[in-house]
Amino acid sequence: MTKTEAVAIFDDVARLDEAVEALIKAGFHKDDISLLASEAAVEEKLGHRYQRVEELEDDPKAPRVVYRTLSDIADDERSIATSLTLLPAVIAAGTVVASAGVVAAVITGAALSGAVLSTVLARWLDKSHADHLQEQLERGGLLVWVTLSTPERRDTALRILMEHATSDVHVHEFTPSTPDAE
Repeated sequence: MTKTEAVAIFDDVARLDEAVEALIKAGFHKDDISLLASEAAVEEKLGHRYQRVEELEDDPKAPRVVYRTLSDIADDERSIATSLTLLPAVIAAGTVVASAGVVAAVITGAALSGAVLSTVLARWLDKSHADHLQEQLERGGLLVWVTLSTPERRDTALRILMEHATSDVHVHEFTPSTPDAE
């Protein structure tokens, strides 16, 4: 079975986010949109380093990750912060302690610890994501693939990508290899 993808290279994260948001509004699922994986993942899977992202744009074996927009990351950070801030209160609510003052101190201390931890995790998520994107920008841009299931999808994806991408918008087809063949 042949697989069809639209390919594009972006030189700006904001333009990539705009394109992804437009693709989603047009009915594409987030799982249909992928970004080149990290340099380490490429080297591990393909057995070599790459100099420019263009070398990998039509390689069906190039490792990919589902693209996460800046708003996705912000949602993740809010979720982490909420979980880590509320968790101590939930634990304390189920605990029977003799002194109400001790319970209040435990809840306050745990909530502050959760808030600090959530801030550290959020900053790590931001830095990790930024480093991944910067790594690709230094090698020629942000390489994106969009899985196309119909000719209508092809036209829609190409229109959106051409509106936002920097260069090299095209479609390619390939036959995915089976895990046994690798």
